[in-house]
Amino acid sequence: MTETPGAQLTPAIRHADILIIGGGLSGAMLAAQLLRLPGKRQVLVIEPRAELGRGEAYSAVELGHTLNGNAARMSIDPDNADDLTHWLAEYIAAGGWPESDQQHVPISELFPPRGLFGVYVQQRLAEAQVVGARYGSTVEHVRAEVVDVQTDIDSVRLTLNDGQRLQGAYAVLATGMFAAARTPQTESSGLNAAALDPWDVTAMRQLDPQSTVLIIGSGLTMVDAVVSLEQAGHRGPIEVFSRHGLLPHVRRQPPAWADFLAEDHSIRTPRQLMRELRRQCHDAIAQGIDWQAPLDTVRAHIGRLWSQATDVQRRQFVRHVRPWWESHHHRSPPLSAELVARLHGERRLRIHAASFKGLEPSSVGGVNIRIRRRGETQTCVVHGAALINSSGIEYDWRRVARPLPQQLLARGLVRPGPLALGIAAADDGAVLSADGQVASRLFAMGPPLRGMWWESTAVTDVASQAKALAVRLAGMCPVV
Repeated sequence: MTETPGAQLTPAIRHADILIIGGGLSGAMLAAQLLRLPGKRQVLVIEPRAELGRGEAYSAVELGHTLNGNAARMSIDPDNADDLTHWLAEYIAAGGWPESDQQHVPISELFPPRGLFGVYVQQRLAEAQVVGARYGSTVEHVRAEVVDVQTDIDSVRLTLNDGQRLQGAYAVLATGMFAAARTPQTESSGLNAAALDPWDVTAMRQLDPQSTVLIIGSGLTMVDAVVSLEQAGHRGPIEVFSRHGLLPHVRRQPPAWADFLAEDHSIRTPRQLMRELRRQCHDAIAQGIDWQAPLDTVRAHIGRLWSQATDVQRRQFVRHVRPWWESHHHRSPPLSAELVARLHGERRLRIHAASFKGLEPSSVGGVNIRIRRRGETQTCVVHGAALINSSGIEYDWRRVARPLPQQLLARGLVRPGPLALGIAAADDGAVLSADGQVASRLFAMGPPLRGMWWESTAVTDVASQAKALAVRLAGMCPVV
């Protein structure tokens, strides 16, 4: 073929049955489920990272950055709650993770490093590929970032940042979470440009060990940041600022408790749930039982309760209950919680109920931030040698300055979910367009559906969604 002078060749379009946009936990689990189903199909997973199955959460390399749930709670097999426990037992028996004996608990109660959990996901995906090969199915990793999506009546077309173009019968938005600390935002205050990555131990080793570090946010990302500082050898003051000044509770292993929501179908609203949950927790404490026992029965019902609540009720929950829900429900792994508690007891780590109002110039190096303490009207400036953004996850796609969410919104292929949390979708994951039409070829799963189900980020939630969506997609693809 002869190229016309001045003309550009249009890159060839690669075809597949299913295109999975994102190759972290969500994308890898969906791919594995598809491989295990009968039928011959070609799946492309588009993920810019070098490895599938890790994503934002499980790319951590430090042993101190652990899961916030124990092994018995973190299986990626929705049909076998003990899958991770069994995998860990074999891995440890083979000589892997020798540090596991420091936790002094049964394997089912271990809190594995997040990097090790990524190995587990990758191994299960590799095993699924062996199964898929018997059916003639394949999964291929395309290492690139999707920057645009277009749909028509019979296909979905993707444009990648390297110029590649892909076309498939169906596509799935498995984009995972956009960590605020690593996400450019359309309304940026410059925070991320001035802040250290919460998981970058190497960068923290460059700090004066006795210097003051400022942290915005007091949730689980803050806990990780404190672990990172400790492993980097930092021994100076740590000042933490968050609107409510709440720390995550430590995750314990409470005894079983009756599933009161399964027994009482009259509880339908967030207010009714909180009232009854408080009563159940008080009853547990009166019996000498950990209050976490009744709380842990609620997860299985959150999707139902959230989806049937009105927008007014959801807004009330987010505004008035969410901080306490997050600190009680999304709890810290024991070793990390022990570190935070020790530093707090030594007065090296202090928690301030205060809102971040922006950055201020510093003439002496380091960083200045302007805050407003809770209950006060005036702001003040606080100085530190370094700043860490631990404000958690950005769920509002309108504020994520990345090409894919911006293009999807601009084209009207998706619309914000309830309360602008993630994107809107039907019960089966088919996304809703800007005008409310249910897509026939574009689906979503995992964290993008936060607004639909509230808890759509945990491993067990994503595992269940992956299985259900795989069955649906396999049923729509012709069997060869």
